[in-house]
Amino acid sequence: MAGRWGWLWLAGLLLLVACQSSPDLPADGPLLVPTVVIDMGEPAVDPNLPPTWTPGAAAVAVLPAGGPYPTFTPRPSATTPFFPSRTPIPSRTPVPGPENTPVPTPTNAPTASVTPPAPAPGAANLLPNPSFEEGWYHIGGIPELQVADQWRLEWDEGSNSLDPDPWNAWVRPEARVLSSDFLPPSEHNLFIWDGEQTVKIFKGRGAVSFRLLTDVALEPGTYIFTINVFPDLVDGYTASGQKIWAPDPLSGEVRFIIGSATTDWVLPSFGRKNTLTHAFQLETAQTLRLGVAIRGRWAIENNGWFMDDWSLVRAADGS
Repeated sequence: MAGRWGWLWLAGLLLLVACQSSPDLPADGPLLVPTVVIDMGEPAVDPNLPPTWTPGAAAVAVLPAGGPYPTFTPRPSATTPFFPSRTPIPSRTPVPGPENTPVPTPTNAPTASVTPPAPAPGAANLLPNPSFEEGWYHIGGIPELQVADQWRLEWDEGSNSLDPDPWNAWVRPEARVLSSDFLPPSEHNLFIWDGEQTVKIFKGRGAVSFRLLTDVALEPGTYIFTINVFPDLVDGYTASGQKIWAPDPLSGEVRFIIGSATTDWVLPSFGRKNTLTHAFQLETAQTLRLGVAIRGRWAIENNGWFMDDWSLVRAADGS
């Protein structure tokens, strides 16, 4: 009997100690927030609201005036077809450089224009499905990942070295191939610049880093790669529902990918169509993987990018 009471006394003592060893956190204690990004979606757009964008296109050329243009060594021809089930690539660790060093916030203006080489007379657009008017597929059967045929989407997930705050970790974007039927009439001219469809890659309240790429077989020569993008980077909304564009120019960046090389990051203007051009030169025939890299380093209200009407043409001889 004494042994049983002894065990009961010991159990009660342990229970008392356990209760006293877990005091409530003080009011000013740390608040541990899980690193979960909530996609709040986009509010309904009232077509009667006045536009909040600036008309006109910003012409940005990312190339040296008058050449010479970058030359790329050949790489083996691509033998692997596009895979609808492509999985995300691991997060890349950026090489330390000026783009990763905090800088004073500049004005949100496009890079100064440089005259690109002239296209060859009657030059054909060499990009497959350049205006994204053809079919599309779901990556891995995921409805939120709708990618234009003959293009591939890659993205980063996880730690964001540009901003270590867990809230700004890279997350998987969403991708859509939108026809005019899925856009209000007031937005057709805003986001569709050729044909009847546009591509939208976005994430609500999530930082994104992604690449849109394709493979093209090219002969030796100089080529001009042109893209049109609309950075729909929204920091918030007014009481009347108008968009407030992200105030920091570093909220959105674009650069070209040509084979294994990339250009410097460019800061486009937000809330308007931007036209960016890059020229490059090949010395040997090869199949080249090319496209763009886009990143929005902060989890703002909407990290959105519309894309349409891209082209890759051969430059005129001697340009």
